[in-house]
Amino acid sequence: MARTESRMIDLGTRAPDFSLPDPSTGKTVSLDDFPQAKGYVIAFICNHCPFVQLIRHEFARFGREYTDKGLAVIAINANDADNFPEDSPEKMQDDARRFGYTFPYLFDETQEVAKAYDAACTPDFYLFDADRKLVYRGQFDDCRPGSDVPVTGKDLRAAADALLEGQPIPQDQKPSLGCNIKWKE
Repeated sequence: MARTESRMIDLGTRAPDFSLPDPSTGKTVSLDDFPQAKGYVIAFICNHCPFVQLIRHEFARFGREYTDKGLAVIAINANDADNFPEDSPEKMQDDARRFGYTFPYLFDETQEVAKAYDAACTPDFYLFDADRKLVYRGQFDDCRPGSDVPVTGKDLRAAADALLEGQPIPQDQKPSLGCNIKWKE
């Protein structure tokens, strides 16, 4: 299984705007849809990646928990669905329902949003403050397929908790590791 690390863009980078469809609701979603958000979690995920499959139950739980705490949680699939049909919008709807995603799971068909975020892998996580400035980028936690490390989301949780409590964000930020985004030719 090929492994790709996230690119760890500069902290303080402003969240690129986007407007993408949510196959589950048929609505178009943008950051402006969350004007009262205390912060924004943007996660690049997909359906078929073993790294995402390992964490998706816990990420769904994270989404429910932290949405209730005031964060906007948004997942984006930018994979080439023509060559990877398991990542099609129809299959995204199935996964969102099966795994209890209460947050928008958006389809970036043109891949322009993934490029704007400099996303490299699935999963790839970004946490922005209320002013949409990047305060965390990196891994969900230390778990990997085939490891005995439990899935907890401890790294992203620690950053989100610090943001919500007005505390300094942990500076020990490790790149996410996963499958490369399946770019179109």
